[in-house]
Amino acid sequence: MPPKASSSKRKATEDSDNEQTQPKKAKKAATEPVNKGSQPTNKVLPVNIQFPDRIPGTLRLATWNVCGLAASQKKGFKFYVEAEDPDILVLTETKVNNEPVDPALKARFHIPAGPSPTKRPGTAILSKHKPLSVTTTLPGHPDPKHVKGRIVTLEFENSYLVGTYTVNAGTELKTLEEKKTWNEHFETYIRDLDKKKPVIWTGDLNVAPTELDLANPKPNWNKTAGYTEAETTAFKNILEPPESAGANKFVDVWRRLHPTDKQYTYFSYRFNCRLKGIGWRLDMFVLSDRIADRVKMCEIRSEIYGASDHCPLVMEIEGAL
Repeated sequence: MPPKASSSKRKATEDSDNEQTQPKKAKKAATEPVNKGSQPTNKVLPVNIQFPDRIPGTLRLATWNVCGLAASQKKGFKFYVEAEDPDILVLTETKVNNEPVDPALKARFHIPAGPSPTKRPGTAILSKHKPLSVTTTLPGHPDPKHVKGRIVTLEFENSYLVGTYTVNAGTELKTLEEKKTWNEHFETYIRDLDKKKPVIWTGDLNVAPTELDLANPKPNWNKTAGYTEAETTAFKNILEPPESAGANKFVDVWRRLHPTDKQYTYFSYRFNCRLKGIGWRLDMFVLSDRIADRVKMCEIRSEIYGASDHCPLVMEIEGAL
C-alpha cells in the first residue's frame, strides 16, 4: 500500500461518505492482487451495454451507490439505466438536494419517489409502480440530522420497500457509536414493518457481513468501518434473531444464491483497489424470509464500473409489490 498522503486522504473523505480505509497492518495484504485483471477498470461506462432479458413474470429492482449523481451522469450513468431498465431503481449517495431530474430517469420513472431532503448523503427511490405512501424518517431515532437523507420507505399493497444509505462507522471508527444508534433503531423499525407486510430492504448497507465479503478480512477486523464485531453482529441479528425475540428471519438474497463466492460491490478509488481486486460487498437486497423464495435472480453488475466506485446490484422477484 503506498504511503498515505494527507491531501489525498482529505479528498477521499470529502468525496465519499463510504470510504473504507486499509489499516497500516494490512500493508502486505493490501498489495496482494485478488483476481487481478479479471474486471474492467475503465473510467466511464461504455455506450452499448446489454443484459440478459428479465425472467418472465418478475419485476426487476436495482440499487446503485452512484457516488454523486452529477458526477455519475458525466460518466455514462444513463447508459446503465437504459440497459437495465428496472421497475425500481434505488440510488444512494446522490449528493443532490431535490428529486433527480436526469432525462434518463424522467423518461422511465413517472414517479420519482422519496427525493433526498439533503444534499449529503442522499437516498432516492425511483419507481414505475405507484406506492401507497412514501416516508423518509427512522422512528425513534434521537437525532434527525443523522437520519436525514439516509432512508426512504415505500409502502405497496403487498410489501414495504426500504432503501438506505446506512451510517458509516468512519475513519478510525470515529462514528461507530452513531452507527450503533442507527442499527438499534433500524432493527426495531424493520421488524415493526415486517409484522405488517413483508419487507424488501436494499441500498448501501455499509457492512461486510462475513469474511467472504471483503478481500482482506483479517487485517480489517475491528479496525475498519463496515467490518467490526458491533456492525456484523447487528446485521446478523436481523437475519437470524434470537429465538427469545420471537421475530421473523430475513435473508441476504445475493449471499443465499452465491454461498461461497467472493464478489464485491465497492472498490475504493484509492491505491488502485479495483485493479488489485481489493473490494467490499456493501450493497445488498435483504428480504423477509417468507418472500425470499420469490427471488429468481440476484447479481452484482461487476461490468458496470467507471461511473462510480460502486457497482449496481440487481434482483428479479416474482409477483406484485
